[in-house]
Amino acid sequence: MSADTLPITPSRFTAALADLPVSSLHAKVFELRNSIAHLEKSNLELEEWAREGDKECYEALLENRDVVRRMEERVELVRREIVEVRGLPFEPEKAKVEERDVGVDASQNGTAERGSAEQQAGNRQPQAQVQAQSNGDTTAEGEQGVFL
Repeated sequence: MSADTLPITPSRFTAALADLPVSSLHAKVFELRNSIAHLEKSNLELEEWAREGDKECYEALLENRDVVRRMEERVELVRREIVEVRGLPFEPEKAKVEERDVGVDASQNGTAERGSAEQQAGNRQPQAQVQAQSNGDTTAEGEQGVFL
């Protein structure tokens, strides 16, 4: 993470969830869990080097652990939005099916768009960029958006 960039606060993240459809909330859980899995895999690799005294790997390992903790908190915030605010069952596995089988086009704010994986990959913008455009918030670099 850049020293200039701070993650979105939990309260701002929660506020942003209110405007999303349930399918997007499930997709967000899937995205967060996927990122957590990648960070944990990376940490296993970093741990070996950190034990051998590599200071940079040790620092990266600690930072990754902090990021994982924040992501787990966000999963819980999404769960609360679905269960406690909307009164719906929490079905995080549903997001996996939507992403893999149907394909969620982030530019459609969570509405499913059918098509080949190649078509979807070609038409998709990074989720953070799409959210930035739809929310209209501005970051220090002049980009717009709220990065969930």
